[in-house]
Amino acid sequence: MSRTPKPTAAELDLLQVLWELGPSTAKEVHAAVERDMAPATVLRLLQIMHTKGLVLRDEQARSHVYRPAQERDALQKGLLGELIEKVFSGSGKELVLTALRDGHVTPEERAEIQAFLHGKGE
Repeated sequence: MSRTPKPTAAELDLLQVLWELGPSTAKEVHAAVERDMAPATVLRLLQIMHTKGLVLRDEQARSHVYRPAQERDALQKGLLGELIEKVFSGSGKELVLTALRDGHVTPEERAEIQAFLHGKGE
């Protein structure tokens, strides 16, 4: 099983933009990113992400077009599995209970979780 490349916080921001926009140039990503980053920084991060295998790059056009190498769900599952193993000793229950106890879940999210547990969710 290949390990999921681990994105930094800045790389996750760019992945979020790419998941929302779809395949995009560095200029388009820069225009959409919410962090205060210089265009050269966005381009450099995309190049690093390409090297790490986080994004794929179409080099046919003059401006390269980037897209995520994985769907959002696949990356989230990989990172979550690693978090559960490292931080919660492999216990998904502990992750959920910690999130519920420590106020990381809104009342609306709590209702959605309860509906899911009672078979009414997705």
